[in-house]
Amino acid sequence: MPHAPTALDALLDLLDLERIERDIFRGESRSALVPRVFGGQVAAQALVAAGRTVPEDRPAHSLHAYFLRPGDPGAPIVYTVDRIRDGRSFTTRRVVAVQHGQPIFHLSASFQTYEEGLDHQADMPTAPDPESLPTPAEMLPRHLPREVADRLIEARAAVDLRYAEVPPWGSVGAPREPRSQVWFRTNGKLADDPLLHVVLATYVSDMTLLDSVLLAHGRGGWAVGDVVGASLDHAMWFHRPFRADEWLLYDQESPTASGGRGLGQARIYTQDGRLAISVIQEGVVRVPRS
Repeated sequence: MPHAPTALDALLDLLDLERIERDIFRGESRSALVPRVFGGQVAAQALVAAGRTVPEDRPAHSLHAYFLRPGDPGAPIVYTVDRIRDGRSFTTRRVVAVQHGQPIFHLSASFQTYEEGLDHQADMPTAPDPESLPTPAEMLPRHLPREVADRLIEARAAVDLRYAEVPPWGSVGAPREPRSQVWFRTNGKLADDPLLHVVLATYVSDMTLLDSVLLAHGRGGWAVGDVVGASLDHAMWFHRPFRADEWLLYDQESPTASGGRGLGQARIYTQDGRLAISVIQEGVVRVPRS
């Protein structure tokens, strides 16, 4: 007997693009916490489009993206892929996402055949056991109005995302060290397709990376409305294989904020200590005018 669709099923459907030409794909959108398409959705869909034009034996090793315009959650997004290069070891793709005749997002992604090489990594930082931390349903209502907490829980229902410490909206008015840690995994098992796990990590990576900017200034963020923000650019490097349906530690910090922008940088580790991903993002972080 088939199981009832879950939030993860809905997310996987959202990321399963329709091919409308050889290198042209169409994706649906859905509402986010703010009146625009969630940036992680556009980045993940663009990576799906790029990956579907690359041989399966060449996993993604990096992406660099710019958010150009707010996406309209009520309209589909068309992704056009340019096959920039197909080399002996590396494959490069460029993707432009278009809505209403205008580009809203640009992605460059690189893929590489597996090869042996030099190997070292930064040690995994100390972090609490994810199973010891409160679930989103347990933690969010403690710090947010019930309506806001429910919306955030619903928006992130496909992912089990657990904060190691109190999130920005739980410590408004109390600046602290610009560092934060979350554990995350999908709420359900995924197929073994390596591209799928990279895509899901890309989706989640846009959820909390700028939290550390907010912590430095005692701001609660978009959930409480004491800043106005949006992602500007986003870069990821995929170092080692991982599964997005197993616990991953997202260790984040902000080295600087200035000029109405804040920078977040992070490392993502597997639970057994392997450095899987490096991430850097800059976003608009403005204090609303009274």
